Amino acid sequence: MNKWHGSWTRSCPWCTEVSDPESTLRTLVDTFGTEIIVVDEDLKSSYDIDWTRRYRGRSLAVLRPRDTAEIAAMVTWCRDHRVSLVAQGGNTGLVGGSIPDDSGHSLVMSTRSLDQIGELDSVAGQITVGAGVTLGRLEHHLAATPWEFGVDLGARDSATLGGMAATNAGGMRVLRHGTMRANVIGVEAVLGTGEIVSHLTGLVKDNTGYDLAGLLCGSEGTLGIITHLRLRLVPRPTDRAVVWVACEGWDDAVHLATRARHSIEGLDAIEAIDRRSVELVAAATGVSPLVDPVPSVTVILAWAGRGDVPDALGAVVEDRRQGVAVESGPMNAIWERRERVTEAISARGVPHKLDVTVPLGRIAEFVSRLEQELGDLDLAVFGHLGDGNLHVNIVGGGDGQGRHDPDTLDAMVLGTVAELSGSISAEHGIGRHKVGWLHLSRTAAELSAFARLKAAFDPNGILNPGVLIAR
Repeated sequence: MNKWHGSWTRSCPWCTEVSDPESTLRTLVDTFGTEIIVVDEDLKSSYDIDWTRRYRGRSLAVLRPRDTAEIAAMVTWCRDHRVSLVAQGGNTGLVGGSIPDDSGHSLVMSTRSLDQIGELDSVAGQITVGAGVTLGRLEHHLAATPWEFGVDLGARDSATLGGMAATNAGGMRVLRHGTMRANVIGVEAVLGTGEIVSHLTGLVKDNTGYDLAGLLCGSEGTLGIITHLRLRLVPRPTDRAVVWVACEGWDDAVHLATRARHSIEGLDAIEAIDRRSVELVAAATGVSPLVDPVPSVTVILAWAGRGDVPDALGAVVEDRRQGVAVESGPMNAIWERRERVTEAISARGVPHKLDVTVPLGRIAEFVSRLEQELGDLDLAVFGHLGDGNLHVNIVGGGDGQGRHDPDTLDAMVLGTVAELSGSISAEHGIGRHKVGWLHLSRTAAELSAFARLKAAFDPNGILNPGVLIAR
């Protein structure tokens, strides 16, 4: 696999090469009709490349089913015709997990048409949604209610809830509400056999066997295609406050974050942005830095609750007379500077991005080692300081030569993460990009168990071959 350009070879030993693509497409269209099948190369192009522009494949066709029954029929057809199938939601991932290989023999299945939002259960604080509903649309739908969804992330207007569940997305509020797995209380999915499993009752206490929802969350479309989700909601806070705090370095930032976690009730998020990230936002967007000179690291503390902002929030930063900004009410001006970091980095070219988790007490050591090894590159680091999730960005990517070769960059960054007892993936999954590095975070016994689970749920290996599990 060429990790940098996202060009992948065939990785499903059971699936056959499509020797006559035109005949295969005719059979497909004859079975399902032209309304839900895209074969035009121009129309397919947006499904064959990811949003970062790092990963590109070539699909035989794009399937756009409208309901669970059509998905089940299509999966069965793929199983019978030995054609591999790649599920795709909003296509906002970072590891190439929703992009087909470059053979031109795989089908992409878009779940975006499954965009129904069910009736709000205002007693239980739950709602059932189709996999194609975007996070932003759900937030808008709930805006006038006393409930909100506990997971939030910057790509809310394009990320689908099905894709977020499939990758066990985290985002900015994991500190308080957990990842998608903690907020999905029921699931409907089509397995690789074509069978439909559905358990959407939403009972908090339902101790009747294996937690299929928990297993499908984070499976990256390799076990089944999620069609509907039963989501747990949280009470909507009436008051919010955000504090922007200048820190002298990552050690200082971690110390501040630790004090905040221990002392502030209702803390919603702790974000951290390094100096380079702040500079890139200013350059790309024209949004000026809040503090001049720009500090080495900025920490953003977000509080949400009811009533007055707790005194503890002020106490955490009271001895920091310089470099503190406060915003009450809706998170706008301060939060914008955090949310636009990814946009600003991408404006400089295709970045080499790595999403990792590092133990909180070793974050400063991790970043220091990166700076020592990659000091001659344009490095930007930001992330979720409440849970140790850092996004490492080599802005504009490597030069493809020597130690700047993308594979070498991966080896250095991910190897350092493993040495510090971290995880090579925090919230974007393994995809195709990190399959070769998964042994750094999982034992041989665990990988063997993964393969056996895959064989049970998808015995013919048609779902997302080459993603998460090496073939």
